[in-house]
Amino acid sequence: MLADHKRLDVLVSNAGIGSRSQGAERRVSADGYELRFAVNYLSGFLLAHLLLPLLKASAPSRIVNVASLGQHPIDFDDVMITKDYTGGRAYAQSKLAQIMFTIDLADELKGSGVTVNSLHPATYMNTTMVREGGITPISTVEQGGEAILHLAAGADVASKSGLFFNGTRETQANPQAYDEGARRRLRALSFELTGLADF
Repeated sequence: MLADHKRLDVLVSNAGIGSRSQGAERRVSADGYELRFAVNYLSGFLLAHLLLPLLKASAPSRIVNVASLGQHPIDFDDVMITKDYTGGRAYAQSKLAQIMFTIDLADELKGSGVTVNSLHPATYMNTTMVREGGITPISTVEQGGEAILHLAAGADVASKSGLFFNGTRETQANPQAYDEGARRRLRALSFELTGLADF
């Protein structure tokens, strides 16, 4: 037990701007980064790294990154999508970045007692994001919640790390997620953009 009684057993990273949210125009964060990349990916990357000491001290602990089956390869020559921008591409790129980060962080955390996995919780859940995007919901929030809780607390995944799930089933992400060189480039860029030191 920690001396100051502070624990963090599970971190669920679920901040998100959908493919149609916030209008069709390209928007940027206060830092000048493409908005979906900043909110959907960089914010979770930064928060996870800031909380890693507490997560490690609380081990066994888990990180769950809520991603999507909608994934688009990152163009490292134009990560902020200044050309040929669409909200769908920006959303899908940010979600693949989350998955790449999951795999990268899982490698880094081997032996620490902290696991990290990502998932597509359910398709078009009945959420504000989906409804405001003009999409007819297909799944319930409860279905997505159950999938997230499975990774957060399921005994069968307690020792699994660096994986991507569709609901509660392990599946494969976009091939770029398994490209070590691409993950290295994303990691270096992410540390640079968030101002963190890469140890």
